[in-house]
Amino acid sequence: MIYAHFFKSGKYCSGFSISGHAGYADYGKDIACASITSAVELTANGITEILGLPAKVTLEENQIRLSLTEEADMIAAQPFLDALKLHLKLLSEEFEKTIDLSEE
Repeated sequence: MIYAHFFKSGKYCSGFSISGHAGYADYGKDIACASITSAVELTANGITEILGLPAKVTLEENQIRLSLTEEADMIAAQPFLDALKLHLKLLSEEFEKTIDLSEE
């Protein structure tokens, strides 16, 4: 199971933490994991490289965490964060029982 947790600060999403393995297929052949990984990398790179925002990105084995602390940065990053949340929701419908989405 992949656990995707989105953090809020006031009315804005301030980041996310995504961890685990989908378990849809064997490691290295799991299209659910590959789809999620690609979407997460696109989001993180879009926020840090395209928008140039000072997001804190932490990578560990089977986990990525991205966080923003300034409200102006959160506002600028919302389209990327909203798109990721929507994409993961759609993937959770396509690949049932592989993604657990939550928001705080």
